[in-house]
Amino acid sequence: KLYIPHWCNRLPATFKKLLVPGKIQPLLCTGHLWSKESYDYLKTQISEVRIVRGDVRGNLNYPEQKGLTDRQFRIGWFPGHQVIPWGGTASLAPLQSVSDVDILISGHTHKFEAFEHENKFYVNPGPATGAHNALETNMIPSFMLMDIQPSTAVTYV
Repeated sequence: KLYIPHWCNRLPATFKKLLVPGKIQPLLCTGHLWSKESYDYLKTQISEVRIVRGDVRGNLNYPEQKGLTDRQFRIGWFPGHQVIPWGGTASLAPLQSVSDVDILISGHTHKFEAFEHENKFYVNPGPATGAHNALETNMIPSFMLMDIQPSTAVTYV
């Protein structure tokens, strides 16, 4: 999630350095990409930007959830506000099962989390800008890269 420009002005410089044209494909965003300028910037760095809506008005042109297949992995992602409690196996496993994905990417908790459950991989990349949530104000920006090979997916945070 990006939260630009309403909660944060820009991506941290350390993350911007990683956005080298042609290096990252695709970018999967779990929501809160509010400005056309931010979207246009990302498109100059990454040709394939895929976004889901998020829980705040202004994201209405994006779908609630998305999916894709990369090599033999089925990947699904959604903003995360639809499940209660937010994050964790009890909330996410039923959604993974219904979505029938190997990798489920969710957001909304504003914290990085990754775990495996019943041979499926769950990841929450956290907020790329370090935007706060309703419960905590000192958030750490996080950004996740996933290297998908024919039989493995390696996550870098």
